[in-house]
Amino acid sequence: MPELKRLIENNRKWAEQTELQRPGFFSALAKQQAPQYLWIGCSDSRVPANEIVGLAPGEVFVHRNIGNVVVHTDLNCLSVIQFAIDVLKVRNIVIVGHYGCSGVRAALDRVRVGLADQWLQHIRQVVQEFTEELSEVPEGDPRADRLCELNAIEQAIHVCETTIIRDAWDRDQHVRIAAWCYGLKDGRVHELGFDVASHGELAEARSRLSARRQRGGSRQEVGQTRQRPRSGIVSFD
Repeated sequence: MPELKRLIENNRKWAEQTELQRPGFFSALAKQQAPQYLWIGCSDSRVPANEIVGLAPGEVFVHRNIGNVVVHTDLNCLSVIQFAIDVLKVRNIVIVGHYGCSGVRAALDRVRVGLADQWLQHIRQVVQEFTEELSEVPEGDPRADRLCELNAIEQAIHVCETTIIRDAWDRDQHVRIAAWCYGLKDGRVHELGFDVASHGELAEARSRLSARRQRGGSRQEVGQTRQRPRSGIVSFD
């Protein structure tokens, strides 16, 4: 119990300090929730969605799970997406992986972690789809980082494939889906070259991704990407 009491005390101090620094913050926050962004990210405690992008509470609607996975049988995730689109009218959904993700590493190395193995199987499917490309990346952290990126893109595609997003696009509702990866070591969000807002843009992105699967990745390509900034490391360009 001492640990939980410490959290309660921290909350009281935080609330008092926040009200002093920003008078009326909580009363204004309680009146409405009108975020423009849905963040689908990992449960990792080192990845606080609001703080990373410099937004206050109420500005980002958040869903988190191990490995930022989007599964069409996960009613929890689907309900969040549907509520965000149909009720809150968010205009942007970002699927955010992070380098150093233990769930992704466990899926890559086929490490048994318990019941979560069933969940991580979805990431292992990404490994299978990109076996050739991943084999061209040095083992260890570089390969795990590449999988973090590829997984974020695959999950973004899964979001686009939901009837929720397809219906929104059919009625010309603006919804943009993007895939990012967050760096624990530098605190930066890196765009991954997947950013779509229509059926047509999705089709183009899937075509580029399919071509990428077919050609795999050459060692020369890997060397070139590693010399560039981390942003866009798995860009489709």
